Amino acid sequence: MKLTYSFFYLFLVWNLFLAVIPFAITTYLVSLPKLNKYVFILWFCIWLLFLPNAPYIITDLLHLKVSTTHLLWLDILVIMAFALTGILLFYLSINDMKTMLLNLTNKKTAKYISSTTIFLSGFGVYLGRFLRYNSWEIISNPKVLFIDILQISIKPFNHQEAWLFTILFGAFLWLGNWAFKTFYSNPST
Repeated sequence: MKLTYSFFYLFLVWNLFLAVIPFAITTYLVSLPKLNKYVFILWFCIWLLFLPNAPYIITDLLHLKVSTTHLLWLDILVIMAFALTGILLFYLSINDMKTMLLNLTNKKTAKYISSTTIFLSGFGVYLGRFLRYNSWEIISNPKVLFIDILQISIKPFNHQEAWLFTILFGAFLWLGNWAFKTFYSNPST
């Protein structure tokens, strides 16, 4: 801000705050000695609503198109720092949630839920980036949100961009999660 005399990228702080929420939820839940299954389901739903905010920051790279040429490198560094922090929080949170799911279900179910969650996050990023929905609109504007989700779901050929983005971004997140788990479980390599 001091170099550019602009507050344009201040939104990144808000986006990072939203990315911290699912990580804070899983950090809290992991710290509990015993977790009631119904309480866990409630927290899981809240966590799932906020989870797409973490990888969403990657899509903020599109704001580079308004950057001035002489400080483009600085804008790239700033956005990438926030995006990498968001994606790290995403993978840490997914990892913690899978650990809790393993305590409540079997390995196959935990793996299925965590993989599905990653692709649902891809869809959540689509809803936020392209349809401009926010996490709190599930409470403030649920009818319109659900109608849009229903339209995308029941008329996939009319919403090919939504499906393409969800699948490709979900695959990107899934591969990143696989790499994260590989390196996270083998820190010596």
